[in-house]
Amino acid sequence: MKKIFIDGKEGTTGLRIFDRLQVRTDLEIVTLPEDLRKDPAARRDAIHGSDVSFFCLPDAAAVESAALAEGSDTVLIDTSTAHRTATGWAYGFPELGADFRAALTQSRRIAVPGCHASGFIALVRPLVEAGLLSADAQLTCHSITGYSGGGKKMIAQYEADGRDPLLDAPRQYGLTQQHKHLPEMQKITGLTEAPVFCPIVSDFYSGMTVTVPLFRAELAAGCSVDDLRAVYAGLYTGPVVTYQAQADQNGFISGASRTGLDSMVVTVAGNDDRILLIAQYDNLGKGASGAAIQCLNLALGAEETAGLTL
Repeated sequence: MKKIFIDGKEGTTGLRIFDRLQVRTDLEIVTLPEDLRKDPAARRDAIHGSDVSFFCLPDAAAVESAALAEGSDTVLIDTSTAHRTATGWAYGFPELGADFRAALTQSRRIAVPGCHASGFIALVRPLVEAGLLSADAQLTCHSITGYSGGGKKMIAQYEADGRDPLLDAPRQYGLTQQHKHLPEMQKITGLTEAPVFCPIVSDFYSGMTVTVPLFRAELAAGCSVDDLRAVYAGLYTGPVVTYQAQADQNGFISGASRTGLDSMVVTVAGNDDRILLIAQYDNLGKGASGAAIQCLNLALGAEETAGLTL
């Protein structure tokens, strides 16, 4: 039985990973007493004594935990931003290609993608790889998410009695264009410039819709909308990420359409001249703990979808 340690299981992502893993019969969860959960020596021993350790921590703490792991053969799966573009860390999105999948089965260091970044990368990288979209393309990304993406503090704000009435309406943020997901959005897609990124948090618990708008003129010469669809249909065949030719709900796209699921649906909407690339998923599923569990399964050689709800 494989031993799993979750460093930071008190946070939103850590708690969800813990809840998912504690019901599995193939895994044993290593825990620390409350008075030792922040003790470096105790954390080091737990990391070294586990087969896989999750880091569900702020970036600086995740870097500290990675240092504590030095000298061990433990597989590290970091859900923070700290290592997503770091050398030597596999990027946890196996659907992007055989090289990504192979890295997750072989690496001892795995970075779980960011929630917003997952949709953008799923939409853009395949088109750049196929030569249908230039790496020099200057893109815009619109993303709407449920408030659970903001962690415990934001959840408490949205669920409080007598809350601020401004929370009743969608709120755009990341206004300085310095969002922490931008480096991975650029690097993993192969773009020479990060997109103009417009994230919006809204009054629903979890779910996410990421949209990348394109003019046809931005595509390679001779490329049609059907060529884009063919790339996605050939790459995203499931079970976790799938292409759907029609993914709206009676002409609407809801941010909550994949709430509670660990899957992602990719589609192409718009028309021949103005195109919408759209990814729908749960920010707590394929955008966080679901992706982390998928990475764990691949690292252990287990069934890829074990513990996932698709």
